[in-house]
Amino acid sequence: MIDRKYFRSVYFREPGGVLFEVATDAPGFTVDEPATALGGRLMLPPGYEARRQQIEDALPAIRLPQPRGTSEKMSEV
Repeated sequence: MIDRKYFRSVYFREPGGVLFEVATDAPGFTVDEPATALGGRLMLPPGYEARRQQIEDALPAIRLPQPRGTSEKMSEV
């Protein structure tokens, strides 16, 4: 079993060569931030924190639609 911080996984390959992953639900994505903040910022595994700036610079901006009744502009994350 491999600890992936947000879940634990077991991998196996079937005779035809397809790789399968079976993962747990726990501990879940709220292990390091509250549910109300999920998706608000990029969360990285500890081994990638040293490369955060390089990773963030390579990602395209994400534009989130505003709820109805607010400004027509889209917010950028």
